[in-house]
Amino acid sequence: MNPKKPWGGRFSGDTDSLMESFSESVSFDWRLYQQDIRGSIAHARMLCRVGVLTDTDFDAIESGLGAIESEIESGKFPWAESLEDVHMNIEAALTDRIGDAGKRLHTGRSRNDQVATDMRLYLRDGIDRLTLLLTQLQRVLVNLAVEEADTIMPGFTHMQSAQPVTLGHHLLAWNEMLERDYQRLMDCRRRVNVCPLGAAALAGTSYPIDRHMTAKELGFDDVSVNSLDAVSDRDFVVEFNAAAALIAMHLSRVAEELVLWSGDGFGFVDLGDAFCTGSSIMPQKKNPDVAELTRGKSGRVSGNLMALLMLMKGQPLAYNRDNQEDKEPLFDSLDTVEACLQVFAAMFSQISFHREAMYRAASNGYATATDLADYLVRKGVPFRDAHEVVGKVVGLAIEDRVTLEQVPLSVMQRFSDMIESDVYDVLTLEGSVAARDHIGGTAPRQVKIAANNAASQLDGRPA
Repeated sequence: MNPKKPWGGRFSGDTDSLMESFSESVSFDWRLYQQDIRGSIAHARMLCRVGVLTDTDFDAIESGLGAIESEIESGKFPWAESLEDVHMNIEAALTDRIGDAGKRLHTGRSRNDQVATDMRLYLRDGIDRLTLLLTQLQRVLVNLAVEEADTIMPGFTHMQSAQPVTLGHHLLAWNEMLERDYQRLMDCRRRVNVCPLGAAALAGTSYPIDRHMTAKELGFDDVSVNSLDAVSDRDFVVEFNAAAALIAMHLSRVAEELVLWSGDGFGFVDLGDAFCTGSSIMPQKKNPDVAELTRGKSGRVSGNLMALLMLMKGQPLAYNRDNQEDKEPLFDSLDTVEACLQVFAAMFSQISFHREAMYRAASNGYATATDLADYLVRKGVPFRDAHEVVGKVVGLAIEDRVTLEQVPLSVMQRFSDMIESDVYDVLTLEGSVAARDHIGGTAPRQVKIAANNAASQLDGRPA
């Protein structure tokens, strides 16, 4: 015989076992147990305050839920698929433990607002973990940027050497990506942190509830102002997953560069033995597994975003059972991004850069050609004319298989009599990066300023 269902009064027969297996969610939503218990205690305390529950009822509920939480955490709690979800499992166990007081807990509440509250609490906790991990990774990158402020490397466009930059500047570019991710999460958290409890099934409740009391106890900033909307929309889950997908995308971009940089074609970086694996057949191999796995896992997070958008797009107001499908994508995205951030921070703490290889690569590809054009502009040559002159000089250098610095002055002067012996001062890599001495530029002085500013910003966050 199936356990008695809290909604079973309307029904004369048992639920088919196939239906129970198809519709259950306790196999994954058990993860909400802490939030469910927190929400139930807050709801019960409010009901007691307004006189719907007695002090005796509340004490029994609070003690019973505490005991159930301990039982769950010890792995001894008997989850029942027939009770559908984490909420009914806990309520049934509470009633078995304390009797009628457990049945009174659900007064003035529906599973609809209960689930929405649990989801917001769970997501808020998850966002707080991710922001701490983002900050941790950012600190590692910013510290490395200070160390590598003078390290010259090629900057690329179209994966071709374009202009010399400093490694510190490149690391700070990664930090800027993550900083926007942090800000998006904090902005998302503000909209997540609204309490739907009290919306009940869809229309509110006739009991004299105090929604602000409940919201305050649970740490919410405010209460939802429309009961229909409060229980039916999961846009806060979609919004979070969009932010998570952007984090995963940014980590994937960093991962792609690390894969390239660690390969034989670049040789810019050593990712450390602890975060790589070897080949089962090729003894010489050292594979950048963390970077590759992160690049792959980013696709899962993007897929979860699409799944959630498709989940919501056709639903009429108010609640629909479709929304049971919101949890697995959310849980997976949280888990995936959290794991990627953790391992990235650990990997970067052991990373080492091959500065000589970076410098050699920056010396190739005529990366200071723009500096030569700028030199001519400062001499009064219109930029488009300067661009053409430099193009011809580069073309000749390519034919002769020499660098720009190796092109004789007399040869350069064939293309412009404005070129003088001081031209070689601007063709050095050091001179090129030093010349970009403005906010946002790659000059070592600016990189150090930017890194210090970023570090100060990070120091203002929770540790």
